[in-house]
Amino acid sequence: MRDNVVVNIGPEPLTFQEVVAVARYGAAVRLTDDAVAAMAAARTRVDELAESPTPAYGVSTGFGALATRHIAPSLRAQLQRSLVRSHAAGSGPEVETEVTRGLMLLRLHTLATGHTGVRPQTAKVLQALLNAGITPVVHEYGSLGCSGDLAPLSHVALTIMGEGVVRDAEGKLTDAAEALKQAGIEPVELAAKEGLALINGTDGMLGMLILAMDDLARLFKTADISAAMSVEALLGTDRVFAADLQALRPHPGQADSAANLRALLAGSGIMASHRDGTCTRVQDAYSLRCAPQVAGAARDTLAHAAAVAGRELASAIDNPVVLADGRVESNGNFHGAPVGYVLDFLAIAAADMASIAERRTDRMLDVARNHGLPAFLADDPGVDSGHMIAQYTQAAIVSELKRLAAPASVDSIPSSAMQEDHVSMGWSAARKLRRAVEGLTRVLAVEILTAARAIDLRAPHAPAPATGAVVNLLRQNVPGPGPDRFLAPEIETVVRLVADNSVVAAAESVTGPLA
Repeated sequence: MRDNVVVNIGPEPLTFQEVVAVARYGAAVRLTDDAVAAMAAARTRVDELAESPTPAYGVSTGFGALATRHIAPSLRAQLQRSLVRSHAAGSGPEVETEVTRGLMLLRLHTLATGHTGVRPQTAKVLQALLNAGITPVVHEYGSLGCSGDLAPLSHVALTIMGEGVVRDAEGKLTDAAEALKQAGIEPVELAAKEGLALINGTDGMLGMLILAMDDLARLFKTADISAAMSVEALLGTDRVFAADLQALRPHPGQADSAANLRALLAGSGIMASHRDGTCTRVQDAYSLRCAPQVAGAARDTLAHAAAVAGRELASAIDNPVVLADGRVESNGNFHGAPVGYVLDFLAIAAADMASIAERRTDRMLDVARNHGLPAFLADDPGVDSGHMIAQYTQAAIVSELKRLAAPASVDSIPSSAMQEDHVSMGWSAARKLRRAVEGLTRVLAVEILTAARAIDLRAPHAPAPATGAVVNLLRQNVPGPGPDRFLAPEIETVVRLVADNSVVAAAESVTGPLA
């Protein structure tokens, strides 16, 4: 948990950085006085509706296709318990702690807007769970992304009631009631509407979107670094990345990527070595020449996703909602289509970034295209296989990423006796994006490992200071060219250096911040 980091939760939107801090790094949270006041005011209106003889959806009726039944006051506490217990129907593997913490945080923020009608004491239990590091067990399957992430959020609501299974601050699986007792947290008996308010939101898919955006921002910089290293390794040219050429097609992401490539390749001795007029190649292959066009399109896709995520963070998603004038109205804001679409869009971008990286790697291994390097960068080709199978690993991942790029958000399936007859599948889109992010990390790691070996084989010509800094980072962790070694641990080492931002940091130690 991050020491002394506290994220204030009020009616105003959270930032991406705050979501990542709480979800991924365990920062604490604090409900503001404004949030408590807003919740208390909205609760007064819900209590009035609960006492009225006129049925109000979610307050004194059943849910979904069962909304036509008016529930007697004596059964309403049971109604809330039954709703949460029945909807906590997830199945399959447990999702990652950071995903569940993100989901909890975003639901807490929606409660804090005062538009859901929950009591402050109920929201404070969710706050306490986050701060105690108690994480409900949420499963892979169960959400259709309409009426929100119902099953995942229901497993969280079950914990607020003191039921179900959680992981404690040490990561140990334990009974929720026992974990709450040990942490000094008193579970609540849910009052009218509270069960529905706790489970009716896009919090799971939004949290995963924001975490993926954090990862992809780093990976897109890493992709520029790996591309620059491959350009050097393949004796390519940086002239195509010139600012005046890029300005002829003024996509902002393309301009940023090209600027990164120019900075990364500045001062390259390898590039200077073939600028003496003896090089007869007219132009490089697309995987080199078009690197900023592809990486730029991915960056612009990420910018679009950030715009959608920002609007979603400014939302209060529940059904029904309590409006500022006291009205309680049904709505369809829980539908996950806006988030689902961009989750799918980012999976496409991740797959294409991996695809172009794999093509550059393959070129470095092929004597017909690598301009003087040994076959497969092997020490003794035929005796040694070099990086032959590392590229196979890349190709297998790229093939999977192409399958993961097939959109989930068009695959609606009806539920709840046709009441919920069109759903977003946003949770599924988010789950496959997480796998795509991991796959892209691994593909870029293999390209960097391969390009570093190829750059070493270009000696005595030296790489650019920035790409050289990356090669030096690798050489502190994995050895340079030589006879075949057990390659899998070396790949995993570079995967770690990509994932923890070490590769980007090494390059930026020379270039300054990359775009």
